[in-house]
Amino acid sequence: MPVTPEQQAEIDALRSAPRSTLRAVSEGMEKHLYSIYPVLDHGFVRVVDYMGDDAAICQAARVSYGKGTKSVQNDEGLIRYLMRHWHSTPFEMCEIKLHVKLPVFVARQWIRHRTANVNEYSARYSILDREFYIPAPEQLAAQSVINNQGRGQALTGDEAARVLEILKSDSGRAYDNYEAMISQDGQEGLARELARMNLPANIYTQWYWKVDLHNLFHFLRLRADSHAQYEIRVYAEEICKLVADWVPFAYKAFEDYRMGGETLSAAALDCVRRMLKGEDVTQENSGMSAREWRELQEVLG
Repeated sequence: MPVTPEQQAEIDALRSAPRSTLRAVSEGMEKHLYSIYPVLDHGFVRVVDYMGDDAAICQAARVSYGKGTKSVQNDEGLIRYLMRHWHSTPFEMCEIKLHVKLPVFVARQWIRHRTANVNEYSARYSILDREFYIPAPEQLAAQSVINNQGRGQALTGDEAARVLEILKSDSGRAYDNYEAMISQDGQEGLARELARMNLPANIYTQWYWKVDLHNLFHFLRLRADSHAQYEIRVYAEEICKLVADWVPFAYKAFEDYRMGGETLSAAALDCVRRMLKGEDVTQENSGMSAREWRELQEVLG
């Protein structure tokens, strides 16, 4: 179950009582407030609150640029200029607060982005639900032979079935023991803060995550990338949809210059210039390592 009955009741109550406001609002984001967007088998993302819109980015930029800027640049052009030239502070004027339910091992990756405010569900005070992330069969894969962090070919047949059964049975057994340890039926019961250490990393946790748009774009550039781990990438992809409706000009610039663009090293740029002059450039005469050369070839297609 993505949300508890209590959480759903709270969401329904908030949605049923809209309030007028004098602050700037993003019509695209308003439709997402208090809506649940499922991710993985038990997870979700929902927008709790936000501040700012495309206009807020431009407003902040024009304060620093001085009077008269608006007469020569429209909002979209200004935002694209800011993104193109790596001006970050105007994007920090927008913030978003998300409620996310996610597996613990995904949360441990996510929390490495230390530029957000986080408040996580506490297993010291509360009992975690019996909910575990169990991958879909097509997501079970062998270790990649070229990337120590990644996956290779999908597992099939008996091996895939055996792995799924191990994941399900180990998760259930760990939770059974967790319940047995904290139970006060005929015993004192182990403290929750100790019992939780026996739970597997695929159990679900929840948190509120508040971040400004500049740092959110950095998170999305890394985690919505095709090379990111699938389990965090699907969360990032869902957030991308929200951001595209919230700040459409900024998100389009982000897609063009960050997600769809490439940053080349001085050596790589020199190779491209030599290629354009008609030179036969190889890895051996490029001055680049084998891995750098392979990555450049991928960029150039």
